Amino acid sequence: MREQGDMTIYYVNSATGANTNAGTSEDVPFASFSAVESLKLKPGDSVLLAAGSVFNDQLDLKYSGTVDAPITIGSYGIGDAPVIHSPNDGIHSLYASNIVIENIAISDTSGAAIYAGYVSNWTVRNVEVDHTGLSKSGSITFRTGSNITIENSTINDVNGDGIWIEKINGVTLLNNTVTNAHGTAADAVQLNDSKNIVISGNTFDQTGAVTPKGVLTLVRPVDAMIEGNTIIGGGFGISAQAGTNVAIHDNDISGYGGYSWSYAIGLGDQGDTRNYDISGNYIHDGVWGVSVSAAGTTTYVRDGIDIYGNLFDDLTQAALKVDRPASGSFHDNFIASDVTPYSISPSIIAAGTFPVSDNTTIEEGGVTLASADSLAATDASINLVSDTGLTSHDGLKLSADKTASDKAGAQHDDPVGENGVSDGTLLLRHFGQAAFEKHGPTLGNGDHGVTIEAADLVGPENGSGIFHQEIAAQPFHHSQADAPTVSILQDGMLH
Repeated sequence: MREQGDMTIYYVNSATGANTNAGTSEDVPFASFSAVESLKLKPGDSVLLAAGSVFNDQLDLKYSGTVDAPITIGSYGIGDAPVIHSPNDGIHSLYASNIVIENIAISDTSGAAIYAGYVSNWTVRNVEVDHTGLSKSGSITFRTGSNITIENSTINDVNGDGIWIEKINGVTLLNNTVTNAHGTAADAVQLNDSKNIVISGNTFDQTGAVTPKGVLTLVRPVDAMIEGNTIIGGGFGISAQAGTNVAIHDNDISGYGGYSWSYAIGLGDQGDTRNYDISGNYIHDGVWGVSVSAAGTTTYVRDGIDIYGNLFDDLTQAALKVDRPASGSFHDNFIASDVTPYSISPSIIAAGTFPVSDNTTIEEGGVTLASADSLAATDASINLVSDTGLTSHDGLKLSADKTASDKAGAQHDDPVGENGVSDGTLLLRHFGQAAFEKHGPTLGNGDHGVTIEAADLVGPENGSGIFHQEIAAQPFHHSQADAPTVSILQDGMLH
């Protein structure tokens, strides 16, 4: 028997085990979950499933660990991850807390892969979920509790929401991949009435889903950070319709559509909306960009919505839609010339509650951002001169909502940049492709320009640019008569 203090490791092997065994070594493993469920698991105990094993039953977890000594369900041995099939849920638990589920696979279940209610301190890591919810929709579901972490896991080809979380205080989703959650009510991820949320580094892709609703839905979130995710497909990208203190940063959102109202980021439809920071996102190949809207004439509060430093490209509708009473601002964004900058109701324009200022229009003449698929890591600084009096160069021209001199005097309450001036440094990041974030003061010597520091971006030809089309380098200093320049500063050398 292998013990660590009072902590016991139990082994389960569907091929070689027997439920009459002690189950406490690899030589005498259990055969099925019924033997495990007959145990009274204690804090720190582990139940390890043999690699290559297949279990055709539901695992019920009835006992709790402690914060310092959780109960762990994992795997042992060399080979494919052990797989749970089930005519019900794969893993089912009520009122059991301090649980770790790791290094296993769950597939072809009639119910959810994992269903847990009234629980706290669960971690799901490195779990593969495939083809679940065959009779009753579900994949990974948590209802009522606190401190749920799902990380480094994959969810694919499920019926219903890929992840469903409801009434949880403390939700962390890190570096997961969710693809193809099927159904007219299905999203890759849906969180209801939860708070203290971090969703970071994930890929949510609904392009292959059958009749999906959307990708990421947060209903009435409080204190949420959605950062650095790649979000593709669905009827919408991120729906955060009613919430408080929501930050949506540096995400790559694309491929959404199917409806006249489809949006990359939508808010204002299901309750009061307060304090949203929407910045650094790359929003492209969709319908609307950011939509502050609602069905009907609701009287919800929509207050403190700051939208800045985003890049909008290849949208069939406007980058910004505001058609219900709201207060906020739309500033210092980059908008492709073929995208309508904004659609704001005349009454809101007259009230002056949602000003638009200091956005830059990118005139594209065959010049496109390089896909991150062709990019390698580099540190580069690209200086895009944005004086409206300048002429185009090789099909690239930047114009602005205001003149550069107007912009130089503009001040904004910018939580990222030091002084908020619109002639600022923009940090290029890519999550699948490229996103922009307003960052700080400009470089250069009197140029009316915008400096962009590129991280993790290179050009496909020579590793020193971000455009498919090569643009001849120009001197760093120029006269007012010079054409716009694209200069690359890499490893201290100007190219």
